[in-house]
Amino acid sequence: MGVDERPMHIVVMGVSGSGKTTVAEGVAAATGWDFAEGDSFHSQANVAKMAAGTPLTDDDRWPWLRAIGAWLDEHDARGAVVTCSALKRAYRDLLRDGRPTVRFCELDADEDVLAPRLAARTGHYMPASLLPSQLATLEPLQPDEPGVRITVAETPEQVVQNALRGLGLR
Repeated sequence: MGVDERPMHIVVMGVSGSGKTTVAEGVAAATGWDFAEGDSFHSQANVAKMAAGTPLTDDDRWPWLRAIGAWLDEHDARGAVVTCSALKRAYRDLLRDGRPTVRFCELDADEDVLAPRLAARTGHYMPASLLPSQLATLEPLQPDEPGVRITVAETPEQVVQNALRGLGLR
């Protein structure tokens, strides 16, 4: 529970291929909280842009981030878990604005772990060619931001358990 005893809202963040969906689904299953895939909030124009290998700009991301924030607002009465790259602090600040129960779970992985994952992934619009731009954009979670940073070097099950412990949910 948050400081004000309202349910927590977890944003599982990180670059493409870090395991956001796997970890978020695991946290949601362990807590019984609602889950949303952040990618589903992207506009068709954003999806097309990424599928073509063009990185999104801040102007592309703001409406997407506001849509995720609106979803969090709809789940104010109970806990919720959503995936979102949240690569920049400004993006995380927008997600936290007026939402004191938001906590971040940053999934930390090296490029040598991420690249093979992206190369093996099928059925996703995000090409592996955009990984370098995401890594260049990433501003890691800072000590004054609410949340935890978890390495993804272990099994998916262990990463979920580490996330739950780090967030104070176990």
